Amino acid sequence: MPAGAGEVVLRRAVRTDVPAIVNLLADDEIGAGREDGHDLTGYLAAFDAIDADRGHVLVVLESGDTVVGTMQLTFLPGLSRGGAWRSQVEAVRVAASQRGHGLGEAMLRWGIEESRRRGCAVVQLTTDKRRTDAQRFYVERLGFARSHEGLKLALGDPGSPGGE
Repeated sequence: MPAGAGEVVLRRAVRTDVPAIVNLLADDEIGAGREDGHDLTGYLAAFDAIDADRGHVLVVLESGDTVVGTMQLTFLPGLSRGGAWRSQVEAVRVAASQRGHGLGEAMLRWGIEESRRRGCAVVQLTTDKRRTDAQRFYVERLGFARSHEGLKLALGDPGSPGGE
């Protein structure tokens, strides 16, 4: 994948990528309010669970030896749509310095193809309502439809299993 001044590689994330991934997650006003890279304990435990589960894929974009993007795919079985599988796209980030070079689009297109390869009938994602540029990008560049209204209910400590 071309970017700015060099080649960018998409690869499966490894544990040593976690600090860089957390920095990407915190790299805007919304993320800065909910991510804390000073204590990686919870992030590392989550990474270990993601990495051990074949139903999850966490990838990074790497330019040289710098992580410049990330995305998580989760593959979910369901009874609706005739028992169709779906993939859930989460935590899509591209470093501010690398935006505008097509990296986010290429990463998401890879995720869509990986979902298709795994037999998914639907790719779904949610994004914070305040991320209007991201919403426009998903609809106009990638063909996502504004078909559902997402809701969340916070359940306490974000570091506990199942919390967010």
